[in-house]
Amino acid sequence: MRLAIKLEWNGGPYMGYQRQGHGPSVQQAVEEAIESVIGEAVVVNAAGRTDTGVHALGMRAHFDLSRSFDPFRMMEAVNARLRLAEHPIAVLDCIEAPEDWHARFSCTGRAYEYRIINRRAPLTVELGKAWRIAKPLDEVAMHEAAQLLVGHHDFTTFRSVHCQSASPIKTLDRLDVRREGDRVFIEAAARSFLHHQVRSMVGCLALVGQGMWSVAQVGEALAAKDRGKLGLNAPSEGLYFVRATYPGE
Repeated sequence: MRLAIKLEWNGGPYMGYQRQGHGPSVQQAVEEAIESVIGEAVVVNAAGRTDTGVHALGMRAHFDLSRSFDPFRMMEAVNARLRLAEHPIAVLDCIEAPEDWHARFSCTGRAYEYRIINRRAPLTVELGKAWRIAKPLDEVAMHEAAQLLVGHHDFTTFRSVHCQSASPIKTLDRLDVRREGDRVFIEAAARSFLHHQVRSMVGCLALVGQGMWSVAQVGEALAAKDRGKLGLNAPSEGLYFVRATYPGE
């Protein structure tokens, strides 16, 4: 039996989604919770990996069981185990999935949101949940610069040196910047992303917003295909994995 789940988590305590040998991960916490419910070890495959400190609002994942189990009961039981262990992780949905459905390989789109709070005062309630930038940001210029990155490009400049992707070439479907009061949201959508790609793009857009870079410099950084030309890599705490999409949805 294959179960598909949707996960939400606060990434602060974790080294990212994927199991790590040097620290706690979301995957480990969820797998241990499921094992405590059914008494067998499982592997929970997710739609994507996330970096240390990155949050998720709707990560999709799946795992296989050797026997039938009611999906709703599974969701309730796993949430109870996670809550008891004080993990800031929640299973938002759990359904039975076809045997050929795979959270990662069946996924046709992924979306992230980056949250900036643009104010001089320090963060309190949202500490660890957003990037505070004190200097006023020009979100219109940021959005203009973002459009230079949309499309099919070699994103070497915006790729971590530790990225394991076979190619730096990706198609960025959307990169939008909008403001709501003192909050600036950057939304990115693509079939897949390189390691650190979103954070690297956001960092350069923030330089534009502060007047430290021109709009044209973002295009120049892209054309350089050189990680050394990156202006800034935004911190992880402002990044959220928003959703994964699949055929027929």
